[in-house]
Amino acid sequence: MTADPTAATRPRNRKQLIVEAAGRVFSERGYHMASMEKIAAGVGITAAALYRHFPNKYALFAECADLMADRLVVAVDEVPSGASSTDVLTAVTRVTVAHRASGGVYRWEARYLNHEDRRQLRAKFRHVIGRVDEAVQREHPLPDGRLRAVAALGAIGSITMHHTSIAQRRAEELLLASALRVAAAAPAASRGGVRTVEVVAHPVPRTRRAQILAAAIPLFARDGFASVTNGQIAEAVGLAPSALYRHYSGKVDILAAACLQAAGLLAREVDQSLHEVSGPHDAIGALAATYVAYSFEYTALNSVAEAELVGLPADLRRPLVLAQREHIAVWEQQLRLARPELDPRQARVLVHAGFGVAVEAGRGLRWQDGPDHRDAVTALVMGALGF
Repeated sequence: MTADPTAATRPRNRKQLIVEAAGRVFSERGYHMASMEKIAAGVGITAAALYRHFPNKYALFAECADLMADRLVVAVDEVPSGASSTDVLTAVTRVTVAHRASGGVYRWEARYLNHEDRRQLRAKFRHVIGRVDEAVQREHPLPDGRLRAVAALGAIGSITMHHTSIAQRRAEELLLASALRVAAAAPAASRGGVRTVEVVAHPVPRTRRAQILAAAIPLFARDGFASVTNGQIAEAVGLAPSALYRHYSGKVDILAAACLQAAGLLAREVDQSLHEVSGPHDAIGALAATYVAYSFEYTALNSVAEAELVGLPADLRRPLVLAQREHIAVWEQQLRLARPELDPRQARVLVHAGFGVAVEAGRGLRWQDGPDHRDAVTALVMGALGF
């Protein structure tokens, strides 16, 4: 029998290397924009060799999503029963930071899993949330429906959603401290100390172009941009598919319009919220309340802008990325004024932690809007930032 000439050089952990590379590509490019060729290149093999390990892209994607969930389950289960919230959250933080480049797959892309795979993934995350909640309730008992546990995990998981360069040890310290503050917060008692913010409500779409955009956004949020067809959008507006082209040159232009609308709305609300602040602490409170109010009012739009930005062509994506950076820079500046001990990178990591708290706490509340929910999430965001 002729020996395989590549056997001696083939790594024994090749499948694991493939999954790690795939997780990075899925996290950076999204499920539909990722290709088997790009993933194979990240491992230094051909696409044909990749198919020897996974029959298709979906199987590899499901493996990636499961891997991070499994790592978190193992991490919390290795912590003894009755351990402190510090011990449990430390275990989660170490795993998350160590795998930040590939660990964000589940956050927006899990909607592309089939029903059974999604059910299993949610069960694993419920287990992790449960272990965190047990420790949090033992030390800070409050009837919050696991909200603080979910929010604390959102602060930690935020590191997978941005590329701020920071040492692993320092990132762990910052995120753990942020998560512990969230876990110790009292969101139900926050009404007296949180600024009330009202953002502009959804405008009535009066033009056909605006109607098309308003109809497309919830479809993109629910099913993902790549899965939505022009026919579905047209049907939602009562048009023939060909009629869409009178208003948009293609589906990608509708997505770009949605992302631009999100950036414009948020920038306007931020500018307005900072008009009458009396200092950096007040400014941070205003920014947090505004971001939370915007997230509740424009849940679908915000989801689309966050999840689908990577799917835009570079020329359409560039101004939106700049708008994101400008928004974060406003937060960073005010946070460093309020907490001068932070350097720019540390402040940026904490700003993203605040965003992560808002997203995951909002999801935990199923985005059921109301003053109490907005105030509770705002208080948790403030905790994440150190207030």
